[in-house]
Amino acid sequence: MALIVQKYGGTSVGSIERIEAVADLVVKTRQQGHQVVVVLSAMSGETNRLINLAKQIDSRPSNRELDVLISTGEQVSVSLLAMAIIKRGHSAVSLLADQVNIQTDNMFGKARITDIAATRLKHELEHNRIAIIAGFQGRDVEGNITTLGRGGTDTSAVEIAAAIKADECQIYTDVDGVYTTDPRVEPNARRMSQVTFAEMLELASLGAKVLHIRSVEAAGKHNVPLRVLSSFNPDEGTLITFEEDDMPSKVVSGIAFNADECLIKVQGVQSGTQNLVKILKLFADNGIEIDMINQVNHIFEKIDYAFTVHSNDYPQALELLTEQKVSLGAENIIGLTTIAKVSAVGMGMKSHWGVASLFFDALANENINVVLVSTSEIKISVLIDEKYLELAVRALHKVFLTESR
Repeated sequence: MALIVQKYGGTSVGSIERIEAVADLVVKTRQQGHQVVVVLSAMSGETNRLINLAKQIDSRPSNRELDVLISTGEQVSVSLLAMAIIKRGHSAVSLLADQVNIQTDNMFGKARITDIAATRLKHELEHNRIAIIAGFQGRDVEGNITTLGRGGTDTSAVEIAAAIKADECQIYTDVDGVYTTDPRVEPNARRMSQVTFAEMLELASLGAKVLHIRSVEAAGKHNVPLRVLSSFNPDEGTLITFEEDDMPSKVVSGIAFNADECLIKVQGVQSGTQNLVKILKLFADNGIEIDMINQVNHIFEKIDYAFTVHSNDYPQALELLTEQKVSLGAENIIGLTTIAKVSAVGMGMKSHWGVASLFFDALANENINVVLVSTSEIKISVLIDEKYLELAVRALHKVFLTESR
């Protein structure tokens, strides 16, 4: 008998019919002799509906009050699923974050989990109940409701799996695994039966929507086995494995992309690391995550910095930098929203040469110009004009994953 955590996203519980179908999947797992903990998102569209209500009151609502509001979505879905499972003759209980002791910091809207005591959860498991937990939320040390931001329910599931030492964390979504790229963009995309943790970490950080970066980081930190499956057509899905030696070494495993990025340029800053430190600290103090960073040195001891941030953080980031323009000694602050990031990821890059040449040749053949470049041992990322995003994805997939390489 295994202890399994199953996470179901908004589309998986988007209607009463879908909740009934999820109840069948959970009961089937229970009937196979496993203990089951379920972590749920709000029903599809519910979080956006609540955010829209808030914005009818205030275009920039209080982050604390917004968390109180949008956390109610999961309360609805967990209670409905518990009812559906009880109707099927199994013991089930719905639990909110404070009942499971999910503690977070106080960064409202994008809080991070700091601890899960899980005492109540373990008690329910000891009494052979199926526990259904509201994902995406927690409580800070003062008892305030917090939400975890993008992909928060994935992260909740992984952290809960770690807290109770689950044998596997299964992420059920509307796709049946991890693909070489988004099949809606490239019809020749293939599902991978396995992907290494290192590759999944890069793919998630670079825009692959199937798993959020924080959940993959948590899985790596706690060594939690992850599997991505479809709640609509469940099969073996894709296993995220920590056993890199057992994996066939493809040069490139996947093409990731992200259209939710914006570029900010800080131009004509006096040379010296202290100004870069000021910018980075300004972002850190306001909970703004930076993705790509570039520096261009000019004559006369001037430097240009370029940063990419998530589109949700862009207005605040641009406002903060504009306010600090004088103290930074910057000549100009420029923002650009019409950009996108495309990346190639693969463990095989470690041992194959010429990957960069193939990558940039594929873009050059389509006359796609590059704004920024970032590389690591197993990835190449570029920033391009967003109108060429899908063309770039298809070109790179053809070179590395469609043709025989």
